[in-house]
Amino acid sequence: MNTSTTTTTTHNSATLVLVPGLMCDHTVWAEVLAHMGPAAQRARVADHGECDDLVGMAQQILDTTTGPLAVVGHSMGGRVALEMVRLAPHRVRHLALMDTGHLARPTGPEGEQEAAKRQALLDLANTQGVAAMARTWAQGMVHPERLRDSALMEAIVAMFARKTPHHFACQIRALLSRPNATHTLQNIAGPVHLICGAQDTWSPVSQHQAMARELSQPVLQVIADAGHMAPMEKPEAVAQVLLAWLASEPLSPAA
Repeated sequence: MNTSTTTTTTHNSATLVLVPGLMCDHTVWAEVLAHMGPAAQRARVADHGECDDLVGMAQQILDTTTGPLAVVGHSMGGRVALEMVRLAPHRVRHLALMDTGHLARPTGPEGEQEAAKRQALLDLANTQGVAAMARTWAQGMVHPERLRDSALMEAIVAMFARKTPHHFACQIRALLSRPNATHTLQNIAGPVHLICGAQDTWSPVSQHQAMARELSQPVLQVIADAGHMAPMEKPEAVAQVLLAWLASEPLSPAA
């Protein structure tokens, strides 16, 4: 199955849309889908292309899919998923947010520090290549014990290296200008599944607990022994969570 071009149907006929995060692609979801059986047969993995705006990324997905959707977003993809809900609440029937957040970039020194860290990684990608940047970036993105897993680490690096510094610059611009999605969370009627690696230090469990406080029906699930790249670190565990999510009560059409 070519997950980048195919579109799964849940019990309510919603297309399963898997939204990857920063510099990620179908690789993030490949092993998860391998454990999802028939539910994976018509899955679609989004491609952000050269879009440099989260709203634009969300609109691209909405424009290239039809009918009701079951959307799961990982990392930056979770923020894109929230924009999809804001733009088309009548179409998103199931929503899962994984290893992500909902707030805008902070103002003041904290926000400036974030911008500087992202710029340093972009500078590294421009001067030494995307693969070199990815090896630095990935050090804090997996469970510490997985840093010795050469197959996992090289898969992450290779995934990043399929994109260019230009793609990285576009996605950094999108993240630095991210909107505050608190109001969107507060307006969702129905269960939203929040999934997080227990050792995610970039988007920690506490960040998902904060999102849960804004939701009317949060379902928080923590993936043991996983960091920010939980779908690649623990694909079978993530797949089981997503199968249960797909079988859960849908969001209200009036959300």
